[in-house]
This record gives sequence, structure tokens and C-alpha cells, in this order.
Amino acid sequence: MNNTPVFTLQHTDGSARAGCLRTAHGSVETPVFMPVGTAGSVKGVAPDDLEAVEARIILGNTYHLYLRPGDDLIARRGGLHAFNAWSRPILTDSGGFQAFSLSSLSRFSEDGVTFRSHLDGSKHLFTPEKVVDIQRNLNSDIMMVLDECVAYGTPYEYTARSVGLTTRWALRSREAYPKNAGPNLLFAITQGGFFPDLRARSVEELAGHDFDGFAVGGLSVGEPRNEMDDLLAHTAPRLPVNKPRYLMGVGTPRDIVVGIGLGIDMFDCVLPTRNARNGTLYTSQGKINIKRREFAEDDSPLDPACDCYTCRTFSRAYLRHLFHAGEILSFRLNSVHNLRYFVTLAQAARAAVMEGRFNAFQSEILALYP
Repeated sequence: MNNTPVFTLQHTDGSARAGCLRTAHGSVETPVFMPVGTAGSVKGVAPDDLEAVEARIILGNTYHLYLRPGDDLIARRGGLHAFNAWSRPILTDSGGFQAFSLSSLSRFSEDGVTFRSHLDGSKHLFTPEKVVDIQRNLNSDIMMVLDECVAYGTPYEYTARSVGLTTRWALRSREAYPKNAGPNLLFAITQGGFFPDLRARSVEELAGHDFDGFAVGGLSVGEPRNEMDDLLAHTAPRLPVNKPRYLMGVGTPRDIVVGIGLGIDMFDCVLPTRNARNGTLYTSQGKINIKRREFAEDDSPLDPACDCYTCRTFSRAYLRHLFHAGEILSFRLNSVHNLRYFVTLAQAARAAVMEGRFNAFQSEILALYP
């Protein structure tokens, strides 16, 4: 794999891109949506479900897997692929966002982030080097560097210091895992809060270093949507053209097609499975709340345009019944459908880019999901 480019840009349509990302566990066509399996499992579904919905890559989380069951235990079982029976690529987050979301339990310093476990209160230190070591134990195809994510409303002075810290941590991560040191890829994360000049500075400080890909972190943390769009439009064109671009944790249908239109290649979000468990389903006709009384005697498929197992097999009436009865099968069938919708959305966007009709495709999705 080291003799061929990690990423090949195959076609563009305006700023929208179609490409191919090569990893140790297979190639991934982009744009791509990545289901989130925080603790080594995408909630409510099994690996064969993920294969059936044509997921090409999934996520795991360094923070959660380090705390439970432990990265050493996973390493003794052959890595995360062997442990969770998933043979396709895996990306693991660094744990930086978890430190942000659990900020009452965390403290940032030059060394790293010190935190207390949300499970038992035990104290731990994540350094950039340790985070790389944990991910090597997991043997994820794509490892993310440790970064600091700041909250919406964080002052300029703190955000500027945070950008410097994130840069220094990224370079320490690269030093801990040099280019071509093994089969794992290492992605840097650009930050900068909600200040365009700091976003640009973060990219400038990292882009000259030979990371395998670049992520945009710290968006969708409570800011107005138009502000997120403006910052992404400001940041994405500055990222290296010949490297994959990953927008972290952003994933409504609307946000995905806007992101693709701005030049992003990779997306992840817990939304498809989380909303599935709440009865909110995404379809080619727009969003549906399966809990509603109007579906009690509706014998039509959830989405006539969808080819997933749920839509091929069951009626809206049955899906509504399962949800109200509290049946676990409801979680699985709803999750299978939502994951298929999101995976298909990225696939359809790729086809539109390849065929030079992305603007029309984007307009269709934005009409359904404004």
C-alpha cells in the first residue's frame, strides 16, 4: 500500500469531489458516510447488517475502548477487526471530543488531557503519543491525532492558544508514528473555533506536514447552522487537494450534501441510529416519525424507493407497532433503514459528482431536508 497514493481524486464537479481512499482493509470510494460504532459496535445492528447496507467503513472510539474493555485486551485478540468481526476499514477517533463533551471531568495541559473515567472516576492521562499507541493496539486503519475541541462562544485568546496546542500535539503524534511506519494511516485535525483567521492558521500549520488526511473538527457544537456553513466554506478549500477531507461528527442529510458541495469527502454521525431508536426515519420522501397514529394501518413500505431489508419486508404499520410495543426488533429494523439511507445518500452524491450533476442532486436533497 505504501507504493501507491493513499487517496486518488477521480473527479470534481465544482468544489464537490469523488475519490478513492486506500487502507489496509480495503479501498473506500468517497464521498462516504461512516456509521459510528463508539464502543466497538454500531448500536442495534450486527456486522452482516452493516454489510447489507453497504457500509464501507465504520468508526470506533479510542476513549471508550481504552476504558472498556481496554486496548491491551483487544490487541491480545488480534485487534478491533478480529474482536468485532468487521473485515472492512475502521477509523478511530482520538478521544479529544469525549474530553470536550465531558469537560467537567477533564483538564488540558501541554502534556495532554487528564480526565476522570465516566465509568468509575479513575484518573487517566491521554498524551498524543499514548493516543497513537492505543489506536495501534486497536489496529484501526485510520488513526486520529489528539486535539482540543473548544465550545461555541470560547473567547479568541483561548481559542488561539488551543490552535497552537492542537498543532503541537499533531506533530508529536506524527513523530510517534512516522510516515510509512506501518499499515495504519494518521489524520490530523484542524481546529480554530469560530474565528476564520484561526481556522486558516490551523490549516496552514498542519498542511505542510505529511499526514495521510485532514479533518475539520470542532463544528456542530451548538453554533447556528449558517455559521457552521460559513466556517466550513472558509476552511475546506484550504485543505490539501490530494488528501482526504473529513468533517467530524456532522451528519444530517442537509449537512452532508452541503459539506460535499464544499469539498468534503468523509462524514460520520450517530444521528441515523440514535434517531432510529426514537422512531425518526429518513426517506426519499423526507423525514418520517413512525410513532404517528396515521401509520397504524399503513401497509405500504417505509420508503418505496429503498432497497433495504426493512423496506423490502415490513409495512409502516408493523414498524409502528414494534416501536409502541417496545420491541428490540424496532431498534434494529429502524437502524438498518436509516443507515442504508445515509450510506446511499453519499453513494448517490458520488454518482452525481462523477456525472456532473451534483448541483441538481444537492437541490433535491435540500428541498427534502431544508
